[in-house]
Amino acid sequence: MVLAIGDAALGNWTTRAYHRNWLLAQANGLFDFFQHNSVNPKGGFFDLDDAGKPLNAAGQVRPIHIASRAVHCFAIGTLLGRPGASDVVDHGMQYIWNHHRDTKNGGYFWSLDDKGPVDSNKQGYGHAFVLLAASSAKTVGHPLADGMLADIAEVLNTKFWEAKHGAIAEEFTADWQALDGGNYRGQNSNMHLTEALMAAFEATGDRDYLAKAESIADLVIRRAAGSVGWRVAEHFTTDWGLDKDYYHPNEMFRPAGTTPGHWLEWARLLLQLWVLGGKKQEWMPDAAKSLFSQSIALGWDDDKGGFFYTLDWEDKPAKRNKLWWPACEGAAAAHFLNEHLPSDYHEEYYRRIWNVIERAFIDHKNGGWHEELTENLVPSHSLFPGKGDIYHALQACLIPLFPATGSLTKVIPEAGGKI
Repeated sequence: MVLAIGDAALGNWTTRAYHRNWLLAQANGLFDFFQHNSVNPKGGFFDLDDAGKPLNAAGQVRPIHIASRAVHCFAIGTLLGRPGASDVVDHGMQYIWNHHRDTKNGGYFWSLDDKGPVDSNKQGYGHAFVLLAASSAKTVGHPLADGMLADIAEVLNTKFWEAKHGAIAEEFTADWQALDGGNYRGQNSNMHLTEALMAAFEATGDRDYLAKAESIADLVIRRAAGSVGWRVAEHFTTDWGLDKDYYHPNEMFRPAGTTPGHWLEWARLLLQLWVLGGKKQEWMPDAAKSLFSQSIALGWDDDKGGFFYTLDWEDKPAKRNKLWWPACEGAAAAHFLNEHLPSDYHEEYYRRIWNVIERAFIDHKNGGWHEELTENLVPSHSLFPGKGDIYHALQACLIPLFPATGSLTKVIPEAGGKI
């Protein structure tokens, strides 16, 4: 796990042609795996098993974030010049607009099957990804993009955004009644909305998107995470008071305690937001550096490698399994930090994270990546039944190939698609 003596003096991996070619090959493998296996001819996308077959071809329940992520990722493929990627974008956009969209009450249903809505609630998390999908689709000129952008912006502004807090509420029923009393506020949906707001700003130039992203970051990171030693709290009360005792049975989306993977994700998002805002938010670079170092100090398994899924509020590993997405976010964050705050420490962990990904997460036999490993880095399925989508892994492979100045949908066109 330790770098060879003198290796750091050879420069960053991202400057080496071999490493860049290796990353591109991994991205192509992911595109191949999902492009040819996940598209559901009845609409939306399949969850896949380890071999790339639909987990439930007859009765697949399709949550909105999966379709939205597919649109985003295959828009990236379109910008790179990948044949067939634009067809996947269109497939996803048509499904979101014609099936997930609630034409009666407005907003977007959380999940569907072939018969219609399965979970008709309106989730902030899902709506954040609709904004990301619409923004990404606009960069490739999809004909539904402008209409979807206008629609999702209105829904977010009129139904979710709480100006007094500078962030969004979490969830509503189909007809916009507060769900479960409306007493919960979560950072996860707001974090992904921050990502989407930046993409929307890049795609449209509308600075209201950027202002909202900066507002969320100020609340969730500068004030909340900064008050607890740069550990990102997940769960809050209605007035955004920290709720350390929060419990929810859905450990995929609302695990108890803290989630180091989100600290890593925020580290990257903060640096991107700092650049997009003209580097005026002086607190952001130091906060990003602190979030990354805390995730390593508290969340990285020095013995076996990988990030523990969750910690308790005593900073001890709680759910000790290792998921693919924190590793992906760690690699992307380390690259952004290397670009803006270069250090041997950031490069060391960039390499360590990719070593674990190559050894344990990439499925060299079947394609795609294992989404869940045990503490001992053995594939398992206690939370994730198979291979759900391409989003985290693809971005981890491509982000280090382009300037750390914006979303992939911004920097790929700016680079003329050149890697």
